[in-house]
Amino acid sequence: MRENPSVTRLRVTEIFASVQGEASRIGLPTVFVRLTGCPLRCTWCDTEYAFHGGTTMAIDEILAEVAGHGLPQVCVTGGEPLAQKACLALLSALCDAGHEVSLETSGALDIAPVDPRVARIMDLKAPGSGEADKNRWANLDHLRRDDEVKIVVADAADYRWAAEQISAHRLTDRCKVLLSPVAGALEPAALAEWIVRDRLPVRFQMQLHKILWADARGR
Repeated sequence: MRENPSVTRLRVTEIFASVQGEASRIGLPTVFVRLTGCPLRCTWCDTEYAFHGGTTMAIDEILAEVAGHGLPQVCVTGGEPLAQKACLALLSALCDAGHEVSLETSGALDIAPVDPRVARIMDLKAPGSGEADKNRWANLDHLRRDDEVKIVVADAADYRWAAEQISAHRLTDRCKVLLSPVAGALEPAALAEWIVRDRLPVRFQMQLHKILWADARGR
């Protein structure tokens, strides 16, 4: 039974329009819906402000605000959006409204129930995050070709770990794989050089929004 979007409510930290800063949709004008709350505490987290607070909104209210931005691309992010059960209903409602929807998720929670119309951008947490033990490895069996796995790398040890997981789980056969350097911890050129040296079949990426606007909120 579908939830009623007029009464189903979520905690929302912010809704804003910007350009997508990561993954294969990088550069596309996108509406971001940042939900509140996260069960993880990654050492390099740059959205700690989304852990608490936020505004309670009905799904219909969220849809109306998203529609007001006039963009087809919508990214639901956090925090960890799947920590709120009603996120699943929101994702389906956004798809029903005609949006092209992506979900940014930590990989710690079950992605299987997510609407198949949604592109899932799923983290694998490397040891440098302090949360590698939270990886839900069963999620790998649910990945589709239009999903993406993102690994954020803090140092050479994280890179070696990432390369091992990519090989052991045949990740690039499942979906796109993205490697990113932790801002301020690892020189981006070093990560790029390692990828090229090892002929690793992944996409190197940096966070475009940080290059453009540093750490400004709502960007």
